[in-house]
Amino acid sequence: MSADRPLVLLVEDEPAQREVLSYNLTAEGFEVMVASNGDEALEAVAETAPDLILLDWMMPHVSGIEVCRRLKARPETRGIPIIMLSARSEEVDKVRGLETGADDYVIKPYSVVELMARLRAQLRRVRPSTAGIVLEWSDIRLDPETHRVYRGDKVLKLGPTEFRLLTTFMEKPGRVFSRELLLDRVWGRDIYVDTRTVDVHIGRLRKSLCAFGGEDVLRTVRGAGYALG
Repeated sequence: MSADRPLVLLVEDEPAQREVLSYNLTAEGFEVMVASNGDEALEAVAETAPDLILLDWMMPHVSGIEVCRRLKARPETRGIPIIMLSARSEEVDKVRGLETGADDYVIKPYSVVELMARLRAQLRRVRPSTAGIVLEWSDIRLDPETHRVYRGDKVLKLGPTEFRLLTTFMEKPGRVFSRELLLDRVWGRDIYVDTRTVDVHIGRLRKSLCAFGGEDVLRTVRGAGYALG
């Protein structure tokens, strides 16, 4: 996974449905993790937090509703948007899904175009850079479309890795990111990079952000990681 490609966890027990959705998500530029049941979904989230979850309601053993309830009960996973997919079209079922914490509820059969639009709407909320939205924090401004970063009226020079790091921090100011999570978000889950590499690039990012003066806004949290502000 990289800061440029949002990671979607697709939880669907029907292989044909899973394959079609996975194909469409990949074609739309998303990175996809798949789980075929609720237990797999919970394990996947514990290992790598996705940017969004597409969650089927009707699954054997642990249902989608139960997966949603557990994830929304935990502070570390509460903020992950969940779109519930269900053949249940009764209003009472939709209300139940939303009350359990689902951020959206899509009834099967659905239009793939509409599903992708709803998915992007949720992502705009949690990963605004994926929609080309300019990120601003204090006197720092990051434009994901032009790949430019400004501090005050000065343009900063950042390498591609530092740019992705800053994007990650600016989407969640104040949040502490562990080195492992930064590796997942910035370098990708399938690439082996030593955690000390994160420290090197954080050092470069600090230097770039302070190139024209101004305080160091990156905070080192001992034993936990790094945060902006």
